[in-house]
Amino acid sequence: MTVPARLAFMLAVGATATALSLSVLAGWQRGGSLPERVVWVAVGVVLVISAHLLPALIRDVELPVRATGSLLWVACLATACYGHGQFFLLAQQHAGDRRAATVTAVGIAEPGRSLTIVMAERATVVAQLATARARYCVGNCPTLEARRVTLAAKLDALNAEADDVRRIEAGRDRGTARRDALLADPVTSRLAALLGTTTARVDLLSGLAFAAVLEGVACLLWTLALRSSPLPAPVAATPPVVAPLPGPVVDVTRVTQPAVTAVAPVDALPTVSCEGKTASHEVPGNPVSPLPVAGPTDDDVTQLARDVAAGRVRATVAGIRGHLGCSQARAVALRRQLADLTA
Repeated sequence: MTVPARLAFMLAVGATATALSLSVLAGWQRGGSLPERVVWVAVGVVLVISAHLLPALIRDVELPVRATGSLLWVACLATACYGHGQFFLLAQQHAGDRRAATVTAVGIAEPGRSLTIVMAERATVVAQLATARARYCVGNCPTLEARRVTLAAKLDALNAEADDVRRIEAGRDRGTARRDALLADPVTSRLAALLGTTTARVDLLSGLAFAAVLEGVACLLWTLALRSSPLPAPVAATPPVVAPLPGPVVDVTRVTQPAVTAVAPVDALPTVSCEGKTASHEVPGNPVSPLPVAGPTDDDVTQLARDVAAGRVRATVAGIRGHLGCSQARAVALRRQLADLTA
């Protein structure tokens, strides 16, 4: 496996592992009871693996099988993206709830009474105060004046309570607006405002886009990782170049069998001295080589006999050969002639 194929395989394994984790979490959140969650998880795992490996597996099959596999691959890819999109939406919702919980933890004190009740009571007091001010003092003026002052004070207290209720409700509205702002991702909310749409639509589209990109990258990586490597082109064998050896060129086609020379018995060997002349005999197919032809003379035998008598040489084949420096056959022939002479 080449280095690019090895890298593609590692990235494909990482992408598939990520997609499988998304499918497992989405299936676990989608089911209610434990068996339902297990089934949803198994379905998501099968769909993800099929969506990733089908393009590489059906690449070299027959056309009908490839067409059917392509349709199934599209279905698996769509269902896998749907599961991933659900995971992204749920994850965004959970993250928004955690962000909004910080606002709820700060909290704002609840008013004692609602603004509606306070304003209704204030309206009654205003009416009573208006009636008291409209009456003329006939005989009991201090009592009427005290009622007017009491109603005016009660009206002031209701106005203050109404202001407090309005302030609390305004703070609650600001907290609700902040909580709603934190429920959505900051990028999503700003993108929705830019596109003039809702954050829910942007969340859905972004989740599906992330799922489609992840599935597409995984399919491409598995196709590259499982691609069969091309066979190397055969290299034509070239005969080895032999450098010519120095020296004369010998034509091996004209080499003949070496000539076999029969060896004559020792008795039939010619008796020649080591200092004798040699003759050339030409053998067909062989180079000319000198061969001894002259036989031993009486002077040689006589001189050898004198040397033996003088003790300069022993009368043996080895002694004669070492004394004269001749061949074995020549020494044997001289030894025999020496024996005949002494006899």
